[in-house]
Amino acid sequence: MSNMKATLLVRNRIVYSESSFAELILWHLPNPVEGSTHRFKYRLAYIVDGICVMRYDNERKKGDHHHFGEKEDAYIFVSPEQLVADFQRDIERWNNENRST
Repeated sequence: MSNMKATLLVRNRIVYSESSFAELILWHLPNPVEGSTHRFKYRLAYIVDGICVMRYDNERKKGDHHHFGEKEDAYIFVSPEQLVADFQRDIERWNNENRST
């Protein structure tokens, strides 16, 4: 199994408006990334006006975490499906909290 390669599962860009989009990248790995206990490597980002305002990722050594605006918190990874659901929920939250008046 050590000669297994990483498999790209998702690489998708979802356009929400002229000024916002989400980018989702998810890999299945032969071994966990250092700092994570599962065999997925991911980066899900929400970009508004050219700025990444929200992101879920698992950087090497840092493990699973998410950024919401300037705030960074640990994230408990359950499954790829739950990751995407949490990300979509936070996009809705961001849009609700940052509506133009």
